[in-house]
Amino acid sequence: MAEETYSPATTEWYYPPDEVVENAHVPDYEAVYKEAMQDIEGFWAKRAETLDWYEKWDQVLDRSQAPFYKWFVGGKTNITLNALDRHVQTWRKNKLALIWEGEPGDKKTFSYWRLWQETNKFANVLRGMGVKKGDRVTIYMGRVPELVIAMLACAKIGAIHSVVYGGFSEQALADRIEDAQSRVLVTCDGAWLRGDIVRLKDTVDEAVRRSPVVETVIVVKRTGHEVNMEHGRDYWYHDLMSLPIATPVCETQVMNAEDPLFILYTSGTTGKPKGVLHTHGGYQVYTATTLQWVFDIKDEDRWWCAADPGWITGHSYIVYAPLILGATGFMYEGAPTYPYPNRWWKMIEEYGITILYTAPTAIRGLMRFGDAWPNRHDLSSLRLLGSVGEPINPEAWRWYYKVIGKERCPIMDTWWQTETGGFMITPLPSVPLKPGSATRPFPGIEVDVVDEEGNSCGPNEDGKLVIKQPWPSMLRTVYGDPDRYVSQYWSEYKKQGWYLAGDSARKDEDGYIWVIGRIDDVLKVSGYRLGTAEVESGLVSHPKVAEAAVIGVPDELKGNIIYAYCILAAGLEGSDALVDELKNHVRHEVGPIAVPARIEFVDKLPKTRSGKIMRRVLKARALGQPEGDLSTLES
Repeated sequence: MAEETYSPATTEWYYPPDEVVENAHVPDYEAVYKEAMQDIEGFWAKRAETLDWYEKWDQVLDRSQAPFYKWFVGGKTNITLNALDRHVQTWRKNKLALIWEGEPGDKKTFSYWRLWQETNKFANVLRGMGVKKGDRVTIYMGRVPELVIAMLACAKIGAIHSVVYGGFSEQALADRIEDAQSRVLVTCDGAWLRGDIVRLKDTVDEAVRRSPVVETVIVVKRTGHEVNMEHGRDYWYHDLMSLPIATPVCETQVMNAEDPLFILYTSGTTGKPKGVLHTHGGYQVYTATTLQWVFDIKDEDRWWCAADPGWITGHSYIVYAPLILGATGFMYEGAPTYPYPNRWWKMIEEYGITILYTAPTAIRGLMRFGDAWPNRHDLSSLRLLGSVGEPINPEAWRWYYKVIGKERCPIMDTWWQTETGGFMITPLPSVPLKPGSATRPFPGIEVDVVDEEGNSCGPNEDGKLVIKQPWPSMLRTVYGDPDRYVSQYWSEYKKQGWYLAGDSARKDEDGYIWVIGRIDDVLKVSGYRLGTAEVESGLVSHPKVAEAAVIGVPDELKGNIIYAYCILAAGLEGSDALVDELKNHVRHEVGPIAVPARIEFVDKLPKTRSGKIMRRVLKARALGQPEGDLSTLES
């Protein structure tokens, strides 16, 4: 099954229904792509003109300090001007912006008017806490509406939000607080997941102890269990929102197009996570355009991006782009299979969801329960499906297409990254599909698969995925570390001025792109990106482990699982009990998503003479494959 995932040898074509093509925002991909490539700046200026600006830009793209590109230079805006402010001046003020369901079954809805008011109130609370333009606010929450409100409130007053996924551990959270130097942190007492409480506030307390830069913690009461509230530091969200300062009107901070909007930390090849920085102007233009064209968003749609707002998918396609487009979004707090494997299908039927966007891991997980669960529900409201996070294997693609989409709904299989801000390689609803391929680049995006020297690879040859032209929602830098930004993304093909994506890929004879996986020491597990160094650091921080190396190996359900090799401290021997102990240690130090599925105890690790661990050798061993040339290994 894993082999099938990456094979471009498929001869299957799936053609969109005529009505989908006729009603699509972009019925002719080839014509629009050609037009965009002839004048990239003119193309993006035209898209930017569909949004509101306080002042129009003087220059669409400034290449003078490449690779530190600037977009819509001189433009004055704020992403909340387009996501909220402009809608409350129109009929959309009474339209549903967000429908939410908690795992226990509680429900909330927010019209654009109410979401605007709640955002204004919390923006005023933050201002009252001394938060001003340029300050960083860390957000560590479950999937609740207050997370969306907190992000929008930060943007509204010009603060930079740093959302940390609620599955990360104390140390991971502390590292991100420390790097961003956040004085204010917003969290929940807990979150519901699979019927249990995830104790977010406990994690926050420990993280703040490790990184005491935080002065104020604002806590949303979600689960209602007893939590520690430190006097003078911790405040209940509902108490603050009932104060006179929390008025429902708040002036939006006028921002330059290039002013920072958020930092989002992503794993790199070193232990320290990278703070990817995005800005107001280009990001709003690109995310809104991509969502509108790829998922053909119409006013009557009910859009469900089933990601977590703690990842870029949630930033771009749960929070910002749907609101900019005036869409109705749906958000669910809990697990897809709780209490039964029909939870998602039941909600699609109940709320009339028209577009579902999720990860291959979720699709494979639900597929395991068979066809009977989805077949007992009316899924006829669905008109488009989407996939994100990792390449989708054709078997899961076909099940998604046939069982969930009833062979009516084209699947938009999107490739993109935290760094890109929005979809980069993706079908449009009018484009013929091949299961397992992300198809072609979005209009205005020039990608290629190249060899080490930068030559284009031939059809079906493995190479490195590069992006040849800047795009509006590109990351602007690594927060506080511009040298790392240059070395990580722009140094390998410096002469050509290309962005290195860090993924290997193939291009088939039809020009369709097949993404294979990471070429650096980054793992993709259940669609989440984890640095090998983060997991290894978690293992080595245990006193019984002297050295560790981790790899990703193919797994039918998760795409990849983490396989760890550990050298123990002198005189110690491995055991099943120690395996469990190390797994619990990693869960505590890094987070549940980083726990190795397998841990093997070894006497030594294969290394080059310069000391670099040869992970390809470890992977070959784990898979029982030939280990290849070992001549460069230390003896």
